[in-house]
Amino acid sequence: MSEKTGIKHLVQCHCVLPQYRTMPDPVFHKFIVFSIQDESGNIEPKIAKCNNCGITHKVTDVCKSEIIKGSENIASVISVEDMSNQISDKIASILISNKCDIPTWENILFVIENEMWNIPVVISKTKVENFTQLKIIRIIGKDDIKIETKLRQDDIIGGFSLA
Repeated sequence: MSEKTGIKHLVQCHCVLPQYRTMPDPVFHKFIVFSIQDESGNIEPKIAKCNNCGITHKVTDVCKSEIIKGSENIASVISVEDMSNQISDKIASILISNKCDIPTWENILFVIENEMWNIPVVISKTKVENFTQLKIIRIIGKDDIKIETKLRQDDIIGGFSLA
């Protein structure tokens, strides 16, 4: 088993979603990336594209990136199609049917490549009132999976989660 771990985290772009453009102090868009951490907790640098504007970022640390100017049409960033050819059809079809984003595909591929069996990966979540319904996939072996759902209560009272 690998000493490396995977982590999903947010990085900030300089673009603004349409609903925030008219605000006096617009909020910059943040998007999720999947990164690999080494044994010391350092992030392996990688390239990721903003899912809103397509600008290319060099991810340098957890929640940190640098925009790479003039690289909007870079083709060497990994795609869903690239990853779907590296995993079983059964797992790929689950990810496709749940409309999983690139970081989730990367997370699944990392789990499979490093044989990190039984690690939960969230493939879908839906907010309903004060709850979040999570759909989780656990890869037990190369083509052996388990799908679970969990209901998480999002309200916090007195500093403690109710779930």
